[in-house]
Amino acid sequence: LIGAIAVPISYYCIHLVHRRGLDETLDVWGCHGMAGAWGALATGIFATTTVNGGGADGLLYGNFTQLGIQLLTVVVAAGYAFGLTFGIAKVLDAVIGLSVSEEEEQMGLDMSEHGERAYALEFE
Repeated sequence: LIGAIAVPISYYCIHLVHRRGLDETLDVWGCHGMAGAWGALATGIFATTTVNGGGADGLLYGNFTQLGIQLLTVVVAAGYAFGLTFGIAKVLDAVIGLSVSEEEEQMGLDMSEHGERAYALEFE
């Protein structure tokens, strides 16, 4: 059930990124970030001590607190990941830059960086 709900969440988030024209080549945010956040929150909803006696029950078994703990964990993890990624990106941008020129992008990074095409496909 958790995975079945994760699929449309992931799909919608990936669609949203593409619709907004954001450059997110690998769809990491929608696929791993949002589906992962749902998985963590779902633990706070569906958890049961019947399955894991050392754990805690979730919202469906009367424990609202566990959902709050899971939500806090998702927020802290997202903030940590964003903060470190932002810092690393700023350092890299200052040292070597994060973007290639418009000409290099049009040429293709394989050609501009390596002097060859990765795929020698010719279409007429």
